[in-house]
Amino acid sequence: MKHTNQQQTTKTLADLYRSIDRQTVVTVSFLKEEKDDNGRKTGRLVETVRSLEPYDIRTTREGHIVLKAMDRATGESRTVRLDRVIAYTLHRIAFVLDREEATTPAGTVIVVRSAAQLIARELGRDYLPARRIDQTHTCLAA
Repeated sequence: MKHTNQQQTTKTLADLYRSIDRQTVVTVSFLKEEKDDNGRKTGRLVETVRSLEPYDIRTTREGHIVLKAMDRATGESRTVRLDRVIAYTLHRIAFVLDREEATTPAGTVIVVRSAAQLIARELGRDYLPARRIDQTHTCLAA
């Protein structure tokens, strides 16, 4: 088990990217926000351990690096903030879960045929506005 407080973030990211590339399972011990009976976050952090099949690493608008993965126990998609990961173990176990294909807001499947298209999609996801902007948005006028 690799403890993240004893290594640099780049080493952790490299290991997680390697797991995504090889499509192998990662067991992650991390802190998550506790929820009350109504599903609202209480603000307290509790430690949990999950076996995950990672498929993406992204940066949020707030600047947090997050790992997107499928939970092997429940089959649901999970998002884990990298700064909350305490320790992780890389396995040689292959993925077994199916995850939904990425789609556009119109519901059509995204097909990427070249490296240039992939780069354009990544840049668009990170830098384009989340909502459509038209002439009625006067708050954007200079």
